[in-house]
Parts: sequence; structure tokens; C-alpha cells
Amino acid sequence: MISNKWIMILIILILINIMAYISMGIDKKRAIKGKYRISEKTLFTLALLGGSLGSILGMKHFRHKTKHWYFRYGMPLILVGQLMLIYIVILKFIFV
Repeated sequence: MISNKWIMILIILILINIMAYISMGIDKKRAIKGKYRISEKTLFTLALLGGSLGSILGMKHFRHKTKHWYFRYGMPLILVGQLMLIYIVILKFIFV
């Protein structure tokens, strides 16, 4: 059975992905209106904290940051790294 700590980690990751997705939308809207933007550092930080899937989905849905190579290739690389980390954690801690 999955313990409460893993459920909490999953909930936190879901919330970070939602934040990353929404941040892409907010930044796109601000870019269109010429307002103060969310920094690229913040967008990447959200992805590195576990929100890479939300960032990628936000990029695709809002058509935002898709022309920047470091977003187009960086976000998927972060996602692959996170998936590999999840795989290792599952093998080591859950299926011991």
C-alpha cells in the first residue's frame, strides 16, 4: 500500500504542474498586453521543481515560448530527467 508521504508528494507535484501551466498562460497574456512578465528563470524553476509536464502542456496550449530553443528542448529534457528519477525512486523505495 502507498503511504501518506507518497500521496502528499503526488499532491505537491500536481499543484506545481498546475502552477507551471497557469504561469505559462499568465505570461502569454502579459506578453500580448505588453505588461510586466514572469521571468524565464521562474518558469524554468517551476519546471525543475517538478512542473515540467505542466510547463510543456502550457507551452503547447498557449503557444508560448515555443520558438525559444532552450524552452523547446529544455522542458522535455527536464521531463525526461524527472521521469527517470521517478522510475529510480519507484524501483528503490516502493518495490523493495
